[in-house]
Parts: sequence; C-alpha cells; structure tokens
Amino acid sequence: MIVSEEEPVARGAQRQNGARTRTQRRPRHDNDGIIPVLAQVVREVESTVQRGRTVPATRTKFQVVALLMREERARVKADETKPGARRVEELKRLDGIATILATTAARDTSLLGLLADDAVISDRARALRRELLEAAGIEVPDEPVQEPVPVEPTPADQRQVVPQSVVSRQLANPFLAPDFSAVAKLTAAPRRLAGWELIQPLLRSFEAGGSLSCMDLPAPRATRAGGRLDVMPHQAKMVAAAAEGHRTFLLADEPGLGKTAQALLAAKAANAYPLLVVVPNVVKMNWAREAELWTPNHPATVVHGDGDTIDGFADIIIVNYEVLDRHVGWLGDLGLRGMVVDEAHYIKNRKSQRSQHVLQLSRRIRTRVGDPLLMALTGTPLINDIEDFTAIWQFLGWIDEAKPVGELMEALEEIGLTPADRGFSAAARAAVINRGIVRRRKVDVATDLPARRVADVPVEIDGEAGRSIRAAEQSLARRLVTRYERALEARPERAGDGIDRDLVRQVAARERASKAAKASEENVFTMMRRIGQAKAGLAADYAAQLARSAGKVVFFAKHIDVMDTAEATFAQRGIRYASIRGDQSASARQKQIDAFTHDPDVAVVVCSLTAAGVGINLQVASNMVLAELSWTDAEQTQAIDRIHRIGQEEPVTAWRIIAAQTLDSRIAELIDSKAGLAARALDGADDEIPDSADVQLEALVTLLEDALEERVSSSFLGS
Repeated sequence: MIVSEEEPVARGAQRQNGARTRTQRRPRHDNDGIIPVLAQVVREVESTVQRGRTVPATRTKFQVVALLMREERARVKADETKPGARRVEELKRLDGIATILATTAARDTSLLGLLADDAVISDRARALRRELLEAAGIEVPDEPVQEPVPVEPTPADQRQVVPQSVVSRQLANPFLAPDFSAVAKLTAAPRRLAGWELIQPLLRSFEAGGSLSCMDLPAPRATRAGGRLDVMPHQAKMVAAAAEGHRTFLLADEPGLGKTAQALLAAKAANAYPLLVVVPNVVKMNWAREAELWTPNHPATVVHGDGDTIDGFADIIIVNYEVLDRHVGWLGDLGLRGMVVDEAHYIKNRKSQRSQHVLQLSRRIRTRVGDPLLMALTGTPLINDIEDFTAIWQFLGWIDEAKPVGELMEALEEIGLTPADRGFSAAARAAVINRGIVRRRKVDVATDLPARRVADVPVEIDGEAGRSIRAAEQSLARRLVTRYERALEARPERAGDGIDRDLVRQVAARERASKAAKASEENVFTMMRRIGQAKAGLAADYAAQLARSAGKVVFFAKHIDVMDTAEATFAQRGIRYASIRGDQSASARQKQIDAFTHDPDVAVVVCSLTAAGVGINLQVASNMVLAELSWTDAEQTQAIDRIHRIGQEEPVTAWRIIAAQTLDSRIAELIDSKAGLAARALDGADDEIPDSADVQLEALVTLLEDALEERVSSSFLGS
C-alpha cells in the first residue's frame, strides 16, 4: 500500500500538538465523522485524475485526504474504548480510501511526491484540512503562533569564498552606480485574473500543441560578428532581438545550431557586462574558447574550485554548477547585468541546490537591474514532463512560485479572457512565447545539414552472461507477479478475470520506490548495468569495424566498466583512441577532444554519456555507437547531436547496440515512444505527449504485464 500508516498517538498528545479535538455529543454512525467526508473527496480526486486533469486544486485535495486518512487511522487504532467490530469496520473503510489513493497515484505518479515525509504543506492545504474537519463536525483549535527559529548557516554558506582578485575589483570600485530602472519594472497587481490559478493553464497550453514555439524575431542587422566570423541568419535574428531591447530568452534551438555563439553575441549587443555564465563542468573550457572567438574584446575568466586563479576584472565569468555554491555571495554583489544558464534543463528540479542558487542569483540581478539579460540555453527543455518548464520560467522572471509576474502577467490581463473561457489556452501560449521562447529546428534553418538516423544493431548475449541476465529477469518478473497476486487477493472486490492494469501500475510503482528492491540484485537498474557490461565487448568490436571501414567513431557508454572494456578492446585491436570521462580536469578533457579532432591516427573517442553528452563538438566523425541505452530520449538526442551539428558534412548514423530478447529491447521501445514531448509542446507536431511516468516505471509495467499475459495464455492452453 502506497500510503503508510503512522504510529498511534494518544489523544492528549494530539491536543498538546495542536491536533483536532472531537465532540462527544452524539454517537457516530456510518455517515458521521471524517471517513465519509474523505470518501467523497477522494472520489472527486479519482474522477479528476481519470479525466487527465491533475490541476493544483486536485493535488491539494489528494495530499490533504492522505494526511487526514493517516491521522484517522492512528486515532482509530489508539481508541481502546471503541468496540472491536466497530474498529475493524472503520479500518476497512480507511483501507478503501487508501486503495483509491494508491490507484490514483499510479495513474499520475507525480502525486507520489506529495506523500513524502518532507513534502511541503501549503497554506491552501492547511485551509482545506480545516474545512474538511469542520464539515465532519470536528473542532479544530487555532494553531499556536510560533516564534521564528534562528537559521544556522548551511554547509553551503560556510563554504562560500571571495577570490582575492574579486576583492581587488571591489576595492577599485567600491560603490556600484545606482540603477533605479528596476523600480520601473514593478507592475500593478493582477485585476481581472486575481484569484485564478494560472501556472497550470499556461503549462497545459503547451501540451495542447500549436505552431512552432518561436517569438517573432527582427530581420538581422548583420551576418558578420567581426573579423572573418560569419553568423548564420537564424543566429543573427536572435542577436538582433537583443540589440532592439528584448532581454529574456529561452533559447531552445535544437542541439547543434550554435546557441553558445548566439548568447555571447546577444550579451555584446545588450552590453550585459559583467556577464555570468553557469555551465556544466564539461563545457567550461569550450565556453572560454568561444568567448575568445566571438567577443575577443570582452575578456572571460573561468572559475575553478575556490576561484584563486580567476581574473576579477573580466567581463565574462564562467562557472560550473558544481562549485556555484561557493561563489553565490560575491557574484550576487558584483553588479551583474546579464546571466546565461547553459543546459538549463539541469535546473528543472527547483528543490535541488544548484537550482536554488541559480534562482537566487537571478532574483538578485532582477532586483538591482531593470533590464538584465537573462538567457536559458537548452536544446532539450523538456525531459520527462511539461512541468520541466517551470524552473526555467522562474529563472527568467516570468513566474514566481505561485503565479505569472511582470510583463507576462500584464500580457495575460490584456487577453481579456480567463482560463475558463474558450480561446484562453492559445492566447496564453502565445503570450509566453512572446516573452522570449526561441526555438528553431535544424531542418528549417540548416538546410545544408545532412540527414541523421538511429539504427538498432541487435546482438545476442550467449554463455553464462546471457543465462544470468535471463534468470535475473525471470526472478524480477516472478517477484512482481507475486506482489500483484497478493494485492489482488487483499482486495474486497475483484474486478473480473482479466489483468487489472491500474493495479499493475501500482505494483510497478511500489517496486521502483522500494528500498528492498533497490538493494536486490534483480532490479531494473542493476539489470540494465549487467546488460551493458555483457554487450560492452560486442559494442566495441562493432565500433572497431566502423573505424576501419568508415573513419572516426564516437563511442558512448554510461558506466566506467563498460568504457574500460571498450578501451581494452581497442588497444588489443591496435586502434588508437581518446577518452572523455567525468573525473578528468577541464584541460585534460580538452586535450582528449583535440586529439580526436585533429590527430588522424586517433580513430575512436570513448565518451561518458554524462560527461560528454552535452556542449562539445565532435563533428569530425559521422558515426556513433551507443553501447548503453539512456533513460530518456533527450539524453540520447544530446549525445547524437555531438556529431550532428553545424559543420557536419556527412550523413550521421547512431548505431544503437541492443541486447536481443532482454529488457534492453523493451527499454529501447519505451525511449522511442517518449520522443514526442518537445515535438508537441515546442515544434507544433501532432505527436501525443506521454505522461510524466519515467522509463524505469514503464519498463516494470511492461515486464509485469508480459509475465501476467504469459500466465493467462499458459492457463488457457492447459485447460
């Protein structure tokens, strides 16, 4: 059962902690008390989720019902004065509510986060809790006002540093020129839309699809960046928008269309210096090179570690996510006029530390500067869910935690419609796009870019490795079937003889979240790793054949042991290779990239999917081997676009090595089925957007359904 029970607590302790007290004026019957109220609300939640409309109000109801169900269960179990039969009956009714909650959470797995111990209880949730208790005739005392507790410095705060060169810059100019333009950006409170929930309707407007999501861009002023450097027309248009005064951009061009150059030239056009650039560690040095290439008159400095070697007077400060926590203090006081976040999908989880630091710096810049340049760069803004937009929009200052703000709010007011009106969705989508979404596809703006394809190469895993993998899959399937059958037997009413698809998804979700399952040798993660290890040598052999027949090859893997096996295979074959790993320094990584790019004798580069999947150019090759599967189509696409980008002259092929007759083949199909998210939300495609459940969950669902269907088929043949 998804909703866990709490330990019973005494009534006196409940009253002491501000919990509810109960009137004893009349005996409780089946229609009295909190249980029928919870049953009614949980049915409303279930119905809404079944229709595919999980709005914030529904999420609040789900969370409050779960909390009150836990409290009521604890109260009933602790009440020794209640007759035993009555207690059993009430616990049975609470089990029914818990079952509905579990089934509903299986339909929309994003609801599971509301059940976590550290889940945030909003003011609206507290208010709804009071309403439901009062509707059940239960008195709710006012919550005592608590004195604020002094906040101790976090480890991140204690690690913060101020490089000496930054101190020198501050001493050279101790008084920043006041900028009162930020005051002019303050907007009036919403009028017609006051009280409306707007964030979810804005997100849903992108789920509904439409035309290509790109704001109107002005004609380019020039196609030359300086010296001999030419920019492509689509790049020049974006830079022209910055030159004309637009200041917030979600630059979501498909990977390989030169977003780095566009960001640097936009900062130059907007005179957005000092400029902060936050990037993944793997591309820090590449950004420094690009800055020297495109904006040579604006020196760039790269922050390593505590920043002891940086140039405190540089115009462009490049820092990676991993060390940003040490530098947020002095960066916030530097007087930044621009901020670029590269691979902005890294901040999609707003609760993560790196997201909090990025959002903190963005707020600080926006409160000090009226028109700062804020740019979020990502070719894959949507990884699993349309909700991935929210952190990026918040960084850009389009929304806050609860509502649209600033010019976006004004634009929504000017529409003259509410979310209940027909036509609001399309108009709201356009309002968001006009705030600065820039999305171009390769097929539209880089017509001379050659085609690309993904080709699957099935391989058979024989011997002991193959037998071990198949045995592990069967063991996992048996465990899932056993859990399914136990859950089915525990139900008071069984839904026919067919497979209960909702229960299948619930069992799969519990398996994925189970700590015992994660510790087992037979879980979806360890099995995929074992499959990767088993096919590593076969994948390396295939890459070696490609290198001898077709030229340079990029070899991608997820795990270090797979990379080790591949490199040993290449060494045995007499093939020279380069290696890009996560534990390399930036300079060592760049040397490996340069060796593969410029040395004709280096035939293969072995890359970590996490360390080399973004931000680097390997278009000297046109063939790629994907030795292990990603968990998302976006991650796979990012890897392929290391070679399918501007500058590529040959057709690109990504050879995906698939272990036949294993979970590997199911994962490949699921990844392909989830590829339509960005296409529908941003590119105007008609593909159906998959739900937010991830590939691991879907793989377990598929595995369990196949096992159950096999059992049904065997029973039918046996009869």
